[in-house]
Amino acid sequence: MVIRELFCYPKHLCNALVYVILRRIKKWFLEKSDILKGLADATIAGDTEKAVEWAKKALEAGIDAYEAIMDGCSVGMNVVSEKYEKGEMYVPEILCSAEAMYAALEVLRPHLKTATMGVPKKVVLGVVRGDIHDIGKNLVKLMFDAAGFKVIDLGKDVPNEKFVEAAVKEGADLVGLSALMTTSMVNMPIVINELKKKSNKAVTMVGGGTLSPELAENYGADGYAKDAAEAVKVAKALLTGGK
Repeated sequence: MVIRELFCYPKHLCNALVYVILRRIKKWFLEKSDILKGLADATIAGDTEKAVEWAKKALEAGIDAYEAIMDGCSVGMNVVSEKYEKGEMYVPEILCSAEAMYAALEVLRPHLKTATMGVPKKVVLGVVRGDIHDIGKNLVKLMFDAAGFKVIDLGKDVPNEKFVEAAVKEGADLVGLSALMTTSMVNMPIVINELKKKSNKAVTMVGGGTLSPELAENYGADGYAKDAAEAVKVAKALLTGGK
């Protein structure tokens, strides 16, 4: 209707209206891009006040809350994860980034649309028995939180049976197992086999510095993620049948 009405105006007025409309569209996209970048940068910097400020600006600009979380907060945490893997960020900085991300989520989550949220998928996470290295697992938890999963974090040095008990009790959709030490990795296939016997619903995903896709397949895992940034993508693929 709007397009048809434009043709009723003299050509010079029509061109002027199109120019104004295009300028407004361009301005909105630039503003949106700046806001999402601001959210990501605040998360990376661990700046809680700025993260909250950009989250509020996102809502004021009409940016969808889910988009702000995924294209702002999650993008920032992806960078944090990559920097940690390269040895460019350390635990205190990661904790600051996590605090900033959660502060932004507090602002954005109440505005998530029901249709976008759906029913949150439940994920049980933990570091297997005999291993206390949990930084990688904690990063995965942050990424899952940002993506809208309901995470049941079992912590580190988790007994094999506790994974199975939690998966059955919570009705978990996915169980994520982490290990850094080769001596503790041997618990992974034990947990996976028990899960297959007692939980028909849950799929399994493994990760850790010494693991590989081939080893994950040998262990009977449904998926493997090399780092926290990849974990959410793998989880979503597993839970949607790769769609």
